[in-house]
Amino acid sequence: MSSHPVAETVASLLPGARAELAELVAFKSVADFDQYPRSESEGAANWIADALRAEGFTDVALLDTPDGTQSVYGYLPGPEGAKTVLLYAHYDVQPPLDEAAWATPPFELTERDGRWYGRGAADCKGGVIMHLLALRALKANGGIPVSVKVIAEGSEEQGTGGLERYAEEHPELLAADTIVIGDTGNFRAGLPTVTSTLRGMTLVRVQIDTLEGNLHSGQFGGAAPDALAALIRVLDSLRAEDGSTTVDGLAADAAWDGLAYEEEQFRRDAKVLDGVELIGSGAVADRVWARPAVTVLGIDCPPVVGATPSVQAGARALVSLRVPPGVDAGEATKLLQAHLEAHTPWGARVSTEQIGQGQAFRADTTSPAYQAMADAMAVAYPGEELQYAGQGGSIPLCNTLAALYPQAEILLIGLSEPEAQIHAVNESVSPEELERLSVAEALFLRNYAG
Repeated sequence: MSSHPVAETVASLLPGARAELAELVAFKSVADFDQYPRSESEGAANWIADALRAEGFTDVALLDTPDGTQSVYGYLPGPEGAKTVLLYAHYDVQPPLDEAAWATPPFELTERDGRWYGRGAADCKGGVIMHLLALRALKANGGIPVSVKVIAEGSEEQGTGGLERYAEEHPELLAADTIVIGDTGNFRAGLPTVTSTLRGMTLVRVQIDTLEGNLHSGQFGGAAPDALAALIRVLDSLRAEDGSTTVDGLAADAAWDGLAYEEEQFRRDAKVLDGVELIGSGAVADRVWARPAVTVLGIDCPPVVGATPSVQAGARALVSLRVPPGVDAGEATKLLQAHLEAHTPWGARVSTEQIGQGQAFRADTTSPAYQAMADAMAVAYPGEELQYAGQGGSIPLCNTLAALYPQAEILLIGLSEPEAQIHAVNESVSPEELERLSVAEALFLRNYAG
């Protein structure tokens, strides 16, 4: 890789990038101000704003988003008539969880075994540094051939949607020809990967009522309709014998045609206990990227400690349904609600309420931006070919941007490969991944401009 001038520049900038990432990681920018002071998030936002100004961004602003946090915006005009690329990352982080379980302090970037440890190192403060490195490398090698917008979100991990709502209220602000979301990661370190699909999701509360009040289970049990038993039966109807998701009318047979996800690898990634089977049928990638998946997130019923011998009069549950690309989340919600109602036994009263939703996302991988990225990755990762992976989770901002700018191409890359252990203790980033992905992003911008 090092023979390429852009790659040589990035390699020379890496020590400085480590020092910058250390400064950024030191801010305890958890966007939950009951846990961490607001000043920590504001410090990180100002750090990024200063960094953008230092790179010559003319229009830099801290945007007060409706959820009470700040997103950092910057604009760097390119040559006359150039395309516009939006680079996204977020500077807020997950809480460190059990600080005692970290081998080194979570907010001190620490090098160990060739990796840099710290909360946010990969997710997604490293993404901020990746964007800066790519731009600096281009500037040192003939200039930046596109107009660049940078947006660094301040509450992505909280899911409070501040930036989504801000973007909807100011639709011209983030308009771009192509958008690079720097918040995913390679399927494994060293394997260049673009995330080309995201599942959507819907959340439904289901309430079942059978009696005016709880009854003595000895006196009435056996004939009195038990609401908890009815709920258990309804929830069980959402899965086939092998554990695959079964919602009446919802297709669950799609196949994934990109990267394969080996079963043994998945067992390791998911830390499945010995002897416990995976659920569902088909390839693992089909199950986690291309098909719906139902999860019961919680049940309201008496806890075991303190329970009395009673037949339950009412019970409720919160059900999550991950929705694959190609399926409208609103349509899936209607099918889920109809299924829950249809499968409620014994004429029990049932009500359902939707409490959250996000659409699935599928990129057009035949578009010019994807070819530009594939060519860039081939230089950054010699001998490797760009892979397309899905992601089982959702990035709501992706759907907001796709809806606001239907013509824009959206690419998802980033530093969160499996070893990074994002959201867990001992999060880390691979400096090699940071280096290679910065080279790839720089060359992508150059290729795309061409």
